[in-house]
Amino acid sequence: MIPIRDRNPSGAFPFVTVGIILANVLVFFIELSLGNQLESILFHFGVVPVKILYSSEVPDSTVINTYFPFLSYMFLHGGFIHLIGNMWYLWIFGDNIEDQLGRARFILFYLLCGVGSAIVHVFFNRQSGIPCIGASGAIAGVLGAYMITFPRARVLIIIPLFIIWEIIELPATVVLGFWFLIQFFSGTAAFSSAQGGGVAWWAHIGGFVLGILFIKIFPKSRYRHV
Repeated sequence: MIPIRDRNPSGAFPFVTVGIILANVLVFFIELSLGNQLESILFHFGVVPVKILYSSEVPDSTVINTYFPFLSYMFLHGGFIHLIGNMWYLWIFGDNIEDQLGRARFILFYLLCGVGSAIVHVFFNRQSGIPCIGASGAIAGVLGAYMITFPRARVLIIIPLFIIWEIIELPATVVLGFWFLIQFFSGTAAFSSAQGGGVAWWAHIGGFVLGILFIKIFPKSRYRHV
């Protein structure tokens, strides 16, 4: 299922959501300009489990270059499809959560979900030397919050059926619940086979669950539109 848009207008322009999208796009174009240096940059600013868990054995390891990647990784992407897919989900679902929390709390919410999802990824991939990059863990938190806050909101989706693409409307709880199940079963299969592939499934799972928890405890904006 590919979401097109939701029928849940926020009533206010999502400045933070748009700002996050622009920041990710800007960083991606910087990545494109790095040439042969890109691999080194991804290793230094992506979340590399073995580098974090065995930092004492890494030459020139400091607190900053060990733990700063928990923030920087969520602004890095591995290609146009990776970037566009993440930003598309954030654009569709982020405005309502921003409206619900208020701009300042939404920034904190987003970053906490991103950091938390990276911690979950490290826990389930302790021996991995592959950099984890991308905003999907933080965005998964937005999806979890959206599913709990607006379960009956209608989401327009495309279902690819070979050469026929069906367009239908479903409740957010179905669309996002199905998304979570895909992540969970894929993550479980990857964990069982000890082969994670190129997708940080457990970062998605962790971010989604954290989004559900955080949206319940974060104070809501007094000025949100309903």
